[in-house]
Amino acid sequence: MEVTTRLTWNDENHLRKLLGNVSLSLLYKSSVHGGSIEDMVERCSRQGCTITMAYIDYNMIVAFMLGNYINLHESSTEPNDSLWFSLQKKNDTTEIETLLLNTAPKIIDEQLVCRLSKTDIFIICRDNKIYLDKMITRNLKLRFYGHRQYLECEVFRVEGIKDNLDDIKRIIKAREHRNRLLADIRDYRPYADLVSEIRILLVGPVGSGKSSFFNSVKSIFHGHVTGQAVVGSDITSITERYRIYSVKDGKNGKSLPFMLCDTMGLDGAEGAGLCMDDIPHILKGCMPDRYQDRIHCVAYVLDINSIDNLYSKMLAKVKQVHKEVLNCGIAYVALLTKVDDCSEVLQDNFLNMSRSMTSQSRVMNVHKMLGIPISNILMVGNYASDLELDPMKDILILSALRQMLRAADDFLEDLPLEETGAIERALQPCI
Repeated sequence: MEVTTRLTWNDENHLRKLLGNVSLSLLYKSSVHGGSIEDMVERCSRQGCTITMAYIDYNMIVAFMLGNYINLHESSTEPNDSLWFSLQKKNDTTEIETLLLNTAPKIIDEQLVCRLSKTDIFIICRDNKIYLDKMITRNLKLRFYGHRQYLECEVFRVEGIKDNLDDIKRIIKAREHRNRLLADIRDYRPYADLVSEIRILLVGPVGSGKSSFFNSVKSIFHGHVTGQAVVGSDITSITERYRIYSVKDGKNGKSLPFMLCDTMGLDGAEGAGLCMDDIPHILKGCMPDRYQDRIHCVAYVLDINSIDNLYSKMLAKVKQVHKEVLNCGIAYVALLTKVDDCSEVLQDNFLNMSRSMTSQSRVMNVHKMLGIPISNILMVGNYASDLELDPMKDILILSALRQMLRAADDFLEDLPLEETGAIERALQPCI
């Protein structure tokens, strides 16, 4: 007879998003395979990475993840980490909380016990009972502590990762850092409230990823991959006019205090692509029909794989734009798109980029071509053919956006006092 899990498709989907591209295979079900800890360990030993789930009720699951069940005996001295998480259904949504510990449960007196500093923090007891102390429940945001009856206990083999938690810990830490970046940007306000929103101009060759960057930013704040701005190919620009896009914090949320201004792609051919004569007017906010405000930061969007092959006419156009930007005193960054492996670009602490020899040489090329400080040369992998969000990708995109906002703040802070009043006047259409 086939053994089926209590885990719903929706809960399993949430776990996949949490843990990356993994699949779960049911190994043990207490109501079918026996309720003793020995029965559970016998079925689950030597199965690699596992998740043990206790179903507290129909709306709450408490679980922990181990590298291997083989080290659960009390006599084992091998160090073992564990990842703990809870899934709780609230108002038609599922909330997940996580906790990483440098300890793991052991079999003690026919119970599965997890100790931290000689204190029992978790026990799977006999007779379908579970014990959680206040530290666990506080971190997992559970509504109870102490002993509680559970409905079922299940163990799953986690397929698609190594037999340790190193990859999972990196993913969890990446999600935590991603959430901090999201919170920073949600709380952002332009310097001294001189403007209501920051205007970021995206400029670059046809197919470099300008529209894709906007779509990627919107996807992160909406929680799923989306594509409002239609994306062209490497040889054809879909954006045929200047467009200003706002980003809402969720589908029905408030607009965030920045705008991404998408231009037609630069083209090396004479008379093709973005008109160079329009650049000063765009920067100063003096163009009719959507050219309604000055620009506070310019992002030169360049395909990281094509930088070494920029032909002379295209490079001349980029430099011409940069000359106008410098004349206007506007902040600027370079955004290198189409990074293949975002996880390799990020250092372990996710705070800085770990530049490979290849990416470092391309960063230096941009630095030499345009004179942009290396700290303002950013790398991202936009969402193009992806179906699900990736925390590593999100970190690069959000870090780039935050750096653009900081650059714009520097621009506002450096304005002479007599010019700050002109910012409000610049909101009016030019005559």
